[in-house]
Order: sequence, then structure tokens, then C-alpha cells
Amino acid sequence: MADRLFNRGFTALTFTQFFGAVNDNLLKGVLSFAVAAGGVWAGQLGDGGQSYVGLCLTVPFIVLSGFAGQIADRTSKQRVALWVKVAEIGIAAVGFTAFAMGNLWIALGTMLLLAIQSAFFGPAKYGMIPELVGDARLSQANGTINMFTNIAVIFGTLAAGPVYSAFQPEPVDGVTPAAQAWVPGTVLLAVAALGLGACLFLPRLKAMAPGTKLSFNLVDTYWNALREMSRTSLLLVAVSWAGFYLIGMLALLILPDYRDLLGVTPTKASYLLGLLGIAIGFGSVAAGLISGKHIEPRLIPVGAGGMSLFFLLLGLLPLHYLLVAALLAGAGFFAGFYIVPLQALLQHLSPADERGRFLGTANGLSFVASSLASVVFLVARRQLGIPSNRVFLICGGLALVGSGVLLWRMRKLIADPSVRKPDDA
Repeated sequence: MADRLFNRGFTALTFTQFFGAVNDNLLKGVLSFAVAAGGVWAGQLGDGGQSYVGLCLTVPFIVLSGFAGQIADRTSKQRVALWVKVAEIGIAAVGFTAFAMGNLWIALGTMLLLAIQSAFFGPAKYGMIPELVGDARLSQANGTINMFTNIAVIFGTLAAGPVYSAFQPEPVDGVTPAAQAWVPGTVLLAVAALGLGACLFLPRLKAMAPGTKLSFNLVDTYWNALREMSRTSLLLVAVSWAGFYLIGMLALLILPDYRDLLGVTPTKASYLLGLLGIAIGFGSVAAGLISGKHIEPRLIPVGAGGMSLFFLLLGLLPLHYLLVAALLAGAGFFAGFYIVPLQALLQHLSPADERGRFLGTANGLSFVASSLASVVFLVARRQLGIPSNRVFLICGGLALVGSGVLLWRMRKLIADPSVRKPDDA
């Protein structure tokens, strides 16, 4: 274990995660524009069709995260990372074929495959952080990797606009340029190759529990892990973490519709998604700096309150591009305060030989919450006819009520000084 944050292993992990997040968000953004109102595949999935794109991203995490956690404990986490990055090259090739053919269903299949490989990477990635930097630097490490992940979200979402515009060009002076169907797949392949290159610099890591017997009963896997987590504060932390994904996914499903709501281009709409990523990155780094070489749970209620306020304002105030951008920035900044201490607590409270299994279960919970967000968005848009921007009121209400209940249950943990690790831990 290195005695500094930016050692070779953590730096390699940061860039491996960075390029993976770029591809996830690039493909998700392009598909969201394609199936949203005015998109090349608009109408094939109906109003709110981007929620199906969200489900392709979340369902594999629900099904596979528990099993992936077992593999992360049984096998070297570095080896798991290498396997999934090799697989990403092949998946990107499928994506190239999908866009070259103009086939929505193969493109959705690519999103599904990309989510499957990410589901296997998740427990290895988060479980690897304590092995690379130690407990004393968990807050700083999580703040840093969140910052780079959200910079990746920025790159992916900002690139989604022009990449989609190459796939479905906008008229210029009344003339529509020729479509460049090869662009989305080529970009996916290039980013996947960069991710594999970064992964090669990860140091060899030993398996923490090589004798772990793999269970293919996914229900029992989750149930046993949840039962063990409920004996400590770990389950409450995991549920609070999942709550962030419920609210965050709902917000991300809303944003593509701002293209029509604000009357802007896909590229300008993607700036809003990028800005949200920047803000979460800044908030994560700030939370890491404030925490120092400790875990600081008292930042959690600060983050929850800030997110609630800004999401409610997004649902209440008039539609104006700069105002929407400012409110998204505020919500994102406080989201960083909320998520960093929760991630650090999940890693710190999980035993080393079961960290993959527990983090995999927490991942599964978070993506159940993300899938629920897709259902909430569909019901709000199709059944209730709520305008997309007003769905932010649901985000704010869920953040206010849900975080209030969970934080009350976690009040002893938040106030407990024993969870703050000493500098020399």
C-alpha cells in the first residue's frame, strides 16, 4: 500500500474509470438524443423513451452486482478490471455496427452489454480503492475519483451532442450535411482502447478471499449480504447511497428534454449535463478536502439539504437557460457533499474479505433505485402528463423526505466520532 494518494495504482484506476465513464455517458447521451422528441429514432419507444435507455444501463447492475461482488473477493480486483476492459473493446465494435446500420435495437443491445461489463467492474473498482490508498485517505480518494468520473461525464455528455449531430446532422443555411454514421462507433472504440491502456498500469493485487464459493443463486446472494449488513450501520449507508441514484437518475432522464423545453441544440442541451458533472466533481473534491485524512459523515445532511433545495427550485422557477444552469450547478455541488462520505463509509465499514460482496450488494441496491427512477419518469410523463421540468419537484420531494428519514435513522452514526479515522490509520 502506497503512502500517497496519487501512486501508480490509484492513478491507473482513476484513468481506467475515467475512460469507462466517458463511454457509458457518450453512448447513453447519443441514444437519449436519438429517442427523445425530434431525434432520429423518436417515436420508436414513445414519449419518455429515454427511460428505456436508462433501464438498459441499470438492469444489469441489479441482476449481476451481487455475483460480481463475489468474483471481486475471490479474484484479484486488478485481473477483474483487465477482463472487463478487454470486453469493452468488443462491445464498442458492436456499437460501431449498430450505428453504421442505423439499428436502434442493436444500439440498445450495445448499451446493455456496456452496462454488464460495468456491473462487473463496479465492486472491483470501489473495493480496490482501500487496497491502493489505505483507510486514512478514503475520503480524499473518493473525492478525487468522483471528480475525475464527473469530468468523464462532462466529456461523454458534451461529446454526445456533436457525435449525435454527426449521426443526424442539423440543417445549415437550409442544407442538411451528409450523415456520418461511422462517427459514434469509432469514438466508442477509441475511448475503450484508452481505458484498456490505462488498466495495464494497475499493480498486481492479491485476491482477498480466494476460497469464496461462488453462488449462482442471485436472490440468496443479495439476501445473505443484506442480512449481514443489517447487523451494523452498513445497510443504512447503502440505502442512503441508493437514494442518491434514485434522485440522480431521475434528474438525468429529465435533462435531454430541455432541448425542446428551452429550444436549444443538442450540443447546448448537453452542456447542461456537462455542467451537472462539473458541479458534482467540485463538490466531491471539496468534500474530500474538508474531510482530510478522515471520514466526515456530518457532510451528509449538508449535501442532502442542498440537493433538496435546488431540485425544488428547478421545478418551480421559470424556464431560462442560465437560471437552469445555475440551479443544476448548485444541486450538483451539494451532491458531492452527500456522496463522498457515504462511499468512504461503505468501504471502511465493509470487512476486507467481504468488501466486494458488500459493495456489489450496495451497487445492486443503487441500480434498483435507478430503475425505479425510470419507472417514476415514465409514470410522470405518460400517465400524469407532468412537464419534464416539473418532474424536478418529484426529485426535490424525494430528496427532502427520503433523506430526512434516513438521516434520522443514521443520526448516531453521523455524530459518532469513532467513524473518523485517525491520520495514521
